[in-house]
Amino acid sequence: MIIPLPELSEPFYEGSVQRLFAVPEDDSIMVTQTTSRGSVFDVGALFEIEGNDVNRALFRHILYSSMSDPKVWQRVKASIESDPNLDAAYRLELLSGELESYCKTGAKTHHEGMLDAVTGEVIRNGVPENPSSCNVVRKYQILKPVRSEFLGAHLFDYSQFPHEDGFVVPLEYIVRFGITSASSVYRKYEAMDAKAKRAFEQELGASKALEAWQYLDHPIGDFTSKFEPEDRMVSKQEALVMSGLSGQQFIDSGKLAILGAWVVRLLVEEIGLLMWDIKWEFAKDGDDLVFVDTIDTDSFRATMFLEVDGERFVNHYNKQAMRDYFTLLHADWIADIKKAKALGQQDGVAFTDLLAAGQADGRYAATPEVDSAFLAIQQDKMTAIREYMLGNEPAEDARAKLENAGREEIEFYREKGVMDGFRKINGIS
Repeated sequence: MIIPLPELSEPFYEGSVQRLFAVPEDDSIMVTQTTSRGSVFDVGALFEIEGNDVNRALFRHILYSSMSDPKVWQRVKASIESDPNLDAAYRLELLSGELESYCKTGAKTHHEGMLDAVTGEVIRNGVPENPSSCNVVRKYQILKPVRSEFLGAHLFDYSQFPHEDGFVVPLEYIVRFGITSASSVYRKYEAMDAKAKRAFEQELGASKALEAWQYLDHPIGDFTSKFEPEDRMVSKQEALVMSGLSGQQFIDSGKLAILGAWVVRLLVEEIGLLMWDIKWEFAKDGDDLVFVDTIDTDSFRATMFLEVDGERFVNHYNKQAMRDYFTLLHADWIADIKKAKALGQQDGVAFTDLLAAGQADGRYAATPEVDSAFLAIQQDKMTAIREYMLGNEPAEDARAKLENAGREEIEFYREKGVMDGFRKINGIS
């Protein structure tokens, strides 16, 4: 298949970090074009990391291509079988069902291939001679819940979903191999009393109390809404009702999220990174569940522990590094975002509109620019990951470059005089 890039019309969707294009004469697929822009705190594009448009697209292409390979799932099976922390019942649940099928046929995903930047050819296996920022994926319906009001409360009606097919499940599936200090579940957990903590541990499926920078005995899963004005954490029971899936399909989808997370975990561990959590999305396609998320390095938390001058720190290799940057150097702006989010949730409107209005009249701090030196460090991280995935660099060399970039980042904060703040959020005692 050839899709000449110049023949693509204007995008039918343009988000903060990607654009979507219709494919002439084929409504079953679309072209996704990643950008070099980055977004944190859900406020839209804030910065650019040079070359990250192709880096992101390559990560997605290589990951999704590998997920169709039975050998990848055979590695996942072997890893689960040999994991000493899994209890027998949990291990058996992961090994049975879909994983057995994937070890023979590979997984079903929405990915069709990457466009060659010069020829427009869609490359399904391997990497194009001229990698581009464009991938081709199958399209699925985006159905949104109907908003209604009840006694001053804002409610969302999901009753249409069980009667439809070929749609993106209206949930984000979050899989956690461990708990980070910045994770939403940990912040929520820390604010609870002892009784509520025990109930929350049970809801998550955790086998012990949650601690920051603690790897869990087994992965746990939680859910957030996908198509409401603001993402909100929902219980497993509510997620089942919202999903539009049958009970068994919902259970299968939760298991698939964990298995897909295991694929990425094995990938990043080869270059010395520890994966903490990742989010997935699925589509319902008849009896099939299809991986459809735009997975790249901004979709999961991967870290490396570094020793510097007798102290131990955690360094991030995803957009948590950018969140930390704004938190440490632009606290006033972060505080105003929190105010706007609280008002938006109260009034049932998009907080970004409230934030923009407040910035326009001077009530809220202006959106800050990112220091070019910090962006260069993030570029070095992404380049090391890309070169490894392309097979241009052995795992040990990529690991060394990632470690060096992490040390440069710590030195950046030292020079900015915010090491106390960095130590507070990323120091390991």
